[in-house]
Amino acid sequence: MEITKLQRVIIDALEDVKAQDIRVFSTTHLTGLFDRVVVASGTSNRQTKALANSVREGVKEAGGEIISTEGEETGEWVLVDCGDAVVHIMQPALRQYYNLEEIWGDKPVRVKLGSEGLRSARHAEEPEEEAPAATPAAKKTRKPAAKSGSKPAAKAPAKRAAKPAGAAPAAKKAAPRKTPAR
Repeated sequence: MEITKLQRVIIDALEDVKAQDIRVFSTTHLTGLFDRVVVASGTSNRQTKALANSVREGVKEAGGEIISTEGEETGEWVLVDCGDAVVHIMQPALRQYYNLEEIWGDKPVRVKLGSEGLRSARHAEEPEEEAPAATPAAKKTRKPAAKSGSKPAAKAPAKRAAKPAGAAPAAKKAAPRKTPAR
């Protein structure tokens, strides 16, 4: 199966089960074993297992071959070997810890994702639109709105005025210690 078709099948299968943060990387310059690494996140063991199953079924239906699947016992990190593409489905904490994007992420592949909420490798190359610069007044932190039926929050005590630079600290002077006679 052509690699672009295989990666599209994998991405579609991941999106069907609501995978998060799907990223695709070209690995042809790093290894001859496979051409693509796909990394995606699942929110629970159950979802990572379902994502792996969806990828397996999608690739088989498209006429591709699944070499092996590993990690389904625990579901924290499931690897699906699709021959020319290897899919890593991980829970966010493991994904952050192992940081596979650092290992395989030299060359992100531009892919079109169906969901707007997902961030893909295409965003790594295309700069996001920058928000207009915030004015100093806009940078102030907002206080959370009071819950209905609750008492208003008490005001914080006012800060004391700073002392001039040359002023000595106001501390009690300790009486000199008497040394015991020998």
